[in-house]
Formats: sequence, C-alpha cells, structure tokens
Amino acid sequence: MQSIYLSRSVFGCTRILFISAALFVGTLALAGNPGAQELPSLQRPDPESTAMAEHTAAPASLHELVQEAEQKNPQIAASFHAWQASRNVPKQVSALPDTQLSVQQFSVGSPRPFAGYSNSDFAYIGFGASQDIPYPGKRQLRAQVAEHEADSMEAQTDSMRRTVVGNLKMVYFHLAYIQQTLGVLQRSDSLLTQVQEAAEARYRVGQGNQQDVLKAQLQHTKILQEIAHHHQEEGLLESQIKQVLGRPQESADIVVETLTQRALPYSVTELLQRAREQNPDVHSKQASIRQQDTRVELAHKEFRPDFNVGYTYEHTGSQARDYYMATVGIRLPNRGRQKAELAEAQENQERARQELDAESQRVLSEVQQQYVRAKTSEERLKIYSDGLIPQSETTFQSALSAYQSNRQDFESLLSGFLDVLNVDLEYRNELVEHESALAELERLTGVDVP
Repeated sequence: MQSIYLSRSVFGCTRILFISAALFVGTLALAGNPGAQELPSLQRPDPESTAMAEHTAAPASLHELVQEAEQKNPQIAASFHAWQASRNVPKQVSALPDTQLSVQQFSVGSPRPFAGYSNSDFAYIGFGASQDIPYPGKRQLRAQVAEHEADSMEAQTDSMRRTVVGNLKMVYFHLAYIQQTLGVLQRSDSLLTQVQEAAEARYRVGQGNQQDVLKAQLQHTKILQEIAHHHQEEGLLESQIKQVLGRPQESADIVVETLTQRALPYSVTELLQRAREQNPDVHSKQASIRQQDTRVELAHKEFRPDFNVGYTYEHTGSQARDYYMATVGIRLPNRGRQKAELAEAQENQERARQELDAESQRVLSEVQQQYVRAKTSEERLKIYSDGLIPQSETTFQSALSAYQSNRQDFESLLSGFLDVLNVDLEYRNELVEHESALAELERLTGVDVP
C-alpha cells in the first residue's frame, strides 16, 4: 500500500505543475486580448465524467467483482478444497487398524510343501485373521484432534477469502483514483491545446512572445507523457484485478464506479466485539488450542496398552482332527517415549495459547487503528466538503473577477487556482483513505458496511 500512496502523491504533484502552467500561460495569452473569450471557471471536476473519460464499457460495481472473486479466485478455491480434504481425516484416524489375514502351511519330515500331510497329525494348512484394537478412548481422541484441525482449516479458508477480497478492494480503489485523475489530465490537455492555439495566434500578430508558445508546447508534451504513464498504471491495475477474478488477461477492460463515501454504523466497542467473535485468524488459533488440548489428553491415554486378537483354523489330513487357535496379545507402550510425547504435547499446548493471545492482540489493535483512521478521515472529508472546497472555489472566483478587471495580480489568481486544485486532489485522496480503512474493518471484523 505504501507504493500505491506514493504513486498517488507523485501523480497529484505532477498534475498540479502541469495544470498550473497551463493556467499561467492561458491567462497571459487571454488577458491581453479584450476580445478574447473570458477565462473559464475551474469548478471542482465531476467525478463521474472524469472517471469515464475514454471508457465506453459499463462500470463494474465492487459488489459484483467481490462475488466473482469469491466464486472464481483460485486461491479461495484451493483453500476450500484443502478444508474439504481435512474433513475426511477424522474418519480415517478413528477407524480400527487394518485387519490382517494369513495362510499357513506346516510340513512334517521334509521341507517340501505338504510333506507329512497325509500321515502326520501335525501337518496342516491354516487360515487365520488378526485385529489390533487400541485402548478404549484413543480412537475418539484421535478423531477429535483431526476435527479441530478441520475447524482450523475452515477458519483459514475464511481468512483467505477475506484477504483476497480485501486486496481486490484496495486495487479497485486505486484503479478508481487512476481512472478519475486520467480524466482530469485529458481535460487539462484539451484546455492546454486551446491555450497553445491562443498563444500562437497572439504571437503571429505580434502581441505575444515566442516563449509563451514554447512553454505551452512543452507543457502539452509533458501532459501527454503523464497520460501515457497513467495508461500504464491503469493497465497494471486491471491486470491485477483480472488475476484476482480468474479472468483471461486478454478479456475486456475493467471500468470502475465512482467512489462515494460510506458511513460507518458501528462503534469501536461493537467492532472489537465482532472481531473477537468473527475474525477467522482468531478462530483458527482457538481451534488450534482445542486441538492441542486434545493432543495432551491423547498423550496421557497413550500410556495405556493396546490389544491384538487373532483366530486361526488349521486343517489336517483326513485321518486327524482339525485345530482351532485363538490368541490375545497386549502391546505395552515404552514409557520413556510416551513421557517425551506428553511433554511435547504440553509445550505445544502452551505455544498455542500464547499464539492465540498474540493474534487476538494484533487483530484488536488493527481494528482500533483502522477505526481511528476511518473516523478521522470522515471528519476530514466533512471539513473538505463543507469548508475547504466551497471556500477555495469562492476565493478563486473572487480572484478571477478581480484579475479580469485589472484589480489583482496574476500571482494571487494562480494561488487561488492552486488552492482549488490542491483541495480537490486532497479530497480524492482522503476519500480513498476512508474507503480503504472501511475495507480493512470489514476484513477484520466480518461486518458489511453498506
């Protein structure tokens, strides 16, 4: 995001220089000609007209793009399938170990197969089966460990979805800024073309000087260069959005809607509570604690022995009776190994608790910061719309009237124009900051700001 803000700042400063130079040259060219058309009033640009300066496609709403990303983004899909895969683990770990089947052949008097089978009571063919049986409760605990892991994966899937949607919103806001300011540059270039023509006309009749014409041509070239750079930024941002949406890169260009200010209907207390209850990263850590608690319980249970039962049927020759054998075995655990396993589980349990505390503190801190950022930005936007913008426009109109009646110098007029332009650019930047803060709060708390 730092690079986005820096790029925005550079664009704003460069645009100020371009348009200021255009006004300066145009005023000099038009002021000396009483019959020339009056210098146009530079009101605050209409966002809708500037945003759609050269795009004919219907603008895509952020809500539509978010829905498309949730359905088609490969990262979200991969995370979802990972969660679905983890849901099948509890059935695997809670099942009994595989049953073993065996076939035996016992020879008497010779290593040849079936030797003594017809004349010895000891030769036989045997068929058997055996089954390992864990100590009661172990399989259920293993299933619970896997279930908690699946819960953690589900929370991580939600976290991935929110992260992708949050990134989409940030790029969307930046693209809206670029497309709107691109329209401002294009309108400025049209105005500068008129200024250049007026300067050339005055120069041809001997009322102007060559320096005015050269300055106009230079500024026109610089604006063309800046427009080309804006087109590059627009293409890069559209490419990022298409990647998030899973669209082909050769698909149609993306036109965004004009940004409008949204009101935050939640208090900071409500947002903090929503973050505790709905933040997926916190949920993932909570599931991890439950998993580690169950692992500790399972480690205690692993000190208990496991069992093995078997049964074998042994068929002898026709002159002897068959044999039947049942076996029961007990596996005694290695207590030294089990103590180490228990110690490991307890350490991981404490680690999970500390990670939950750290994650909770991080999320709540981010919520508090974004709330302060959003409310402060909201106050600044009100100051811009109710105070700075109308005041700067009134000041500029007054300076323009005084300059046209030869009652004020050009520096005062230029200063008034720069105030209007600076305030307008700052208002656009502040609007992007405000919407970005709301998007972060939506990601952190799960609320939907209308």
